[in-house]
Amino acid sequence: MKLKYIIPSFVALLILIAGCNDVDYNFGLSKVQLSTSYVTIPQDGGSTTITINANDEWSIDTTGTTKWLNVSPIKGSAGKTKVTFTSPKSLDGHLADLIVTCGDQKQHLNVMQGLPKPKPATCNEVNTGIDGKTYMVTGVVGKIENEEWGNYWLKDATGSLYIYGTLNKKAERRKFKTLGIESGDEITVQGQRGTYKGVPQLKEVMVVKINKSLIKVDSVKNAQLPLEGGEFVAYITCKGLGVSVDIPNDAKQWLSISSIKTKGKNAVVTFKAAANTGGDRKTSITFHTTDGKKDYVSEAMLTQKGVIVPATIAEFLAAKVGDKQYRVSGIITKVVNTKYGNFYIKDFSGETFVYGLANFVKKGYKEGDIVTLVGKRSEHNGKAQMKGAVAEKHVAVGNATVAELLAKADNNASYFKVTGKITKIANPDYGNMTIKDETGEIFLYGLLPYFGATGDARKGLVKKAGLKEGDALTVIGYKTSHNDKPQLGGSVYVSHKASE
Repeated sequence: MKLKYIIPSFVALLILIAGCNDVDYNFGLSKVQLSTSYVTIPQDGGSTTITINANDEWSIDTTGTTKWLNVSPIKGSAGKTKVTFTSPKSLDGHLADLIVTCGDQKQHLNVMQGLPKPKPATCNEVNTGIDGKTYMVTGVVGKIENEEWGNYWLKDATGSLYIYGTLNKKAERRKFKTLGIESGDEITVQGQRGTYKGVPQLKEVMVVKINKSLIKVDSVKNAQLPLEGGEFVAYITCKGLGVSVDIPNDAKQWLSISSIKTKGKNAVVTFKAAANTGGDRKTSITFHTTDGKKDYVSEAMLTQKGVIVPATIAEFLAAKVGDKQYRVSGIITKVVNTKYGNFYIKDFSGETFVYGLANFVKKGYKEGDIVTLVGKRSEHNGKAQMKGAVAEKHVAVGNATVAELLAKADNNASYFKVTGKITKIANPDYGNMTIKDETGEIFLYGLLPYFGATGDARKGLVKKAGLKEGDALTVIGYKTSHNDKPQLGGSVYVSHKASE
């Protein structure tokens, strides 16, 4: 079934833009702001006025529009200025992308008369196109990321294009559900190209045509499979001539079809996934049908958990960016953003940035605390970071002198940070040593390179870090005793300062 939306040019776009009587100057840069970035003029001719608010001299480049558009004034000084756009009656729609320049900043201003009809473009042509230009593109709806605003990926034979915001028939925002668009539908949309964080997109598109898909994935079972593998099931409604399945080449080594069962318009497709010996993995499975003339598709996403690789921070930093999960332990050395849980952690081998840890304030994380995290190796602007971090363990840490530690009761759940000078190294392999500050001395029964180290990983820190008697050593540990003699247990290396 095909539906066509005929949008009255002036009425629809009048709803789309902010009215000039309610100026909020949301559209703009720091030096120049416009009461609206869209100007609409009726196809029968007329005038529209906006307000420019600038803190320096400004001008409007009207190149290529003088035959149908008059702009007055086209330049001005600092302050608020009303600018009027006038056009006579037109048989065809017009569209102009004007540039408002103020100092070193430029702001796009779109002027539309009637309903312009941009030439059809492919997804690739839009992706390689020009910001501010209006495009019309046809493709199949992929994953819908926001069903309120209408954010989704649109695919054609040339690639994928991100759609950021879809207007309904009345050009209203946040009414995407009223359009009845689903993944797999073929649609034609029209909108202005923009770029967000380097990703091209069409913004607040108007729907020109919807061609409903003849195949739909109604639901799935086991959308996230465990490490051991298992069955993934897709339940499908098909109104076409049979069902075929396309598994991406990079997933065929671990994913296969067990069975396809059909009854009337319903189909059940069962897949078998092998055990995963690598990192987290995912794939998008495409289901096809046809009416004899056209191919229709619908998609389902499958993810599978991967192994978690124990790593030092140095090993984590040396790893490749990808979906593999790493477990690292370290001490929070610097908190960057408590709201989003952005911070640095450090172990004996290095330091890394953690981009986002949920409930950071609620859980009471702070500098000096010990954390064990599981997350993926990511990168931003060429700098390594952990993303999607989940805390497996959190140890709150207090500060204490040696005397304060000696006065405490034995408790392997209460950790403290203490600094002292190394007076004697009894066992360099395991890091058994004595430290002393101005209040007293205490024996360290072992010194771990990172929290949770076991087996041979506990050994060798003294040599790796170059520790020696006389160095000022900062450690974290808990008060314990052996043969009634107090000592620091579970000690984790924080830092040291070499003696001169």
